[in-house]
Amino acid sequence: MNQHDSPAAALDPSDPYARAEQTFPILAADMAERVTAFGTVEEIPEGALLFRRGDRSVDFFLCLQGAIEIVDGDAEGRDHIVHVHRPGQFSGELDLFNDRKVLVTGRATPGTRVVRVERAAFRRMIVAEPDIGEIVMRAFILRRVGMLLHGEAGVALIGPAHSSDTARIETFLSRNALPHRRIDTETDADAAGFLDCFALTEADLPVVIAEGKALRNPGIAELADALGLATEVDPEHVHDVAVVGAGPAGLAAAVYAASEGLDTIVIESIAPGGQAGTSSKIENYLGFPTGISGQALAGRAQVQAQKFGARLLVSRSASGIDCDARPFVIRLDDGASLKAHAVVVATGARYRKLDLPLYAELEGNGIYYAATAMEAGLCASQEVVVVGGGNSAGQAAIFLARTSAHVHILVRGPGLAATMSSYLIDRIEASDRITLHPYSEVSELEGDTHLHALAWTDRQTGERRRHEVGALFVMIGAQPNTDWLGDCLALNGAGFVKTGSGETFFCSTRPGIFAVGDVRAGSVKRVASGVGEGSVVVSSIHRYLESLEQ
Repeated sequence: MNQHDSPAAALDPSDPYARAEQTFPILAADMAERVTAFGTVEEIPEGALLFRRGDRSVDFFLCLQGAIEIVDGDAEGRDHIVHVHRPGQFSGELDLFNDRKVLVTGRATPGTRVVRVERAAFRRMIVAEPDIGEIVMRAFILRRVGMLLHGEAGVALIGPAHSSDTARIETFLSRNALPHRRIDTETDADAAGFLDCFALTEADLPVVIAEGKALRNPGIAELADALGLATEVDPEHVHDVAVVGAGPAGLAAAVYAASEGLDTIVIESIAPGGQAGTSSKIENYLGFPTGISGQALAGRAQVQAQKFGARLLVSRSASGIDCDARPFVIRLDDGASLKAHAVVVATGARYRKLDLPLYAELEGNGIYYAATAMEAGLCASQEVVVVGGGNSAGQAAIFLARTSAHVHILVRGPGLAATMSSYLIDRIEASDRITLHPYSEVSELEGDTHLHALAWTDRQTGERRRHEVGALFVMIGAQPNTDWLGDCLALNGAGFVKTGSGETFFCSTRPGIFAVGDVRAGSVKRVASGVGEGSVVVSSIHRYLESLEQ
């Protein structure tokens, strides 16, 4: 019995598995005929595997007769069926748009007959048949959301919830939409069994269990490689454009470049979305009247870029660039390199930090730079402090007020009017769970393995106030990520990339290298502005590439 079809299964109405008509749709007969035109009809023997967990570049299958069982393996290696595709339904989820390892196995039942659509033909079908493409894209997104919600795909993160390394790994998994189950060794009764099963001790924590293997406190690159997130890069292949950074500006550049036929690769060190990807809700972005989380916006943009053929290289950072070479050569932090005729610098900025004793020790152990569901869960029912007066700080305070005992906002100036959107100020003023403290700054931190209290000081009166808190959220702006550029480009005094004007508005001082988004000097630090810059820069890239052919 398919666990999601079971009448006994009580699913939340918001659960994608409760929306079978969208998550597991049945294509109409005319649509099935059009799909068949892109593939071949095959008879599949009972028990044969159409694809296996861990395979890359798998094909798309439309079931005509019989059924396709989708099999998931849990962290302990036990298989269970998560869905059964019946006639008219199709296999696949978001990994069909990239070269990552697939997360589940597809197995044929007796009398199964399918249409196999190979990867290249699948991409052509999505573009050539937009009505089918819309159904498939929606289903793939919902299936991934369902896997995330139910912790499927056999990956377990075991460790203390309040450990900075546990938080680091879970942030990477969550922001890259990798389904997993978190087992908190501080509270979960199942934790001891997992530790015994894999002969682990508390000194090994945190541990990621995947495909029967235990990764002890892995680095991001090691984890990405083990989970099949990383893709191979041919150092001799010359891309039309390399986009460095997958924030809103970088993703927009990738979507428009790829959709206009340019060979596009995106380099991202952590996860798509940049700082915007950590926003709990963006409410003033055009077209989303009820708001959208930064992670959801970034996830959709990533799928769009991959739909048009852009490649995304996650967990690798650009460590340098040879800007005298033609084509340009970008060096990666793992020692690899790649070539591109044009480069878009969209590396955004990194978070500013407070200069306080114990700060470094408590980063990730009570001090955070984003307020997502993960961080909110760690400080639920406790008082928290948000430092900063911008929109990110306001969004964080409103989001945290839902689950925290109280939220204190600290700003160095007289208030929020000069730095925050009025709709956020109105909500903060209307909330009895949020208090604004003007002319205030954090002056002391307390904690050993985790932050448990802090003090702030009124800069005008000198009054000091101490509070026990569950977390400190620091949102005081950022510094440009331009160290990797060396002396290749001209920067302003603050380290942002200088660009031109007019038709060369996004061009740096080096022809062929462009800058967009927060990393560009003079840019407006807004999500919509970044998206606009990323989309418009592609016209300049086309002109530059045309000049190379003359």
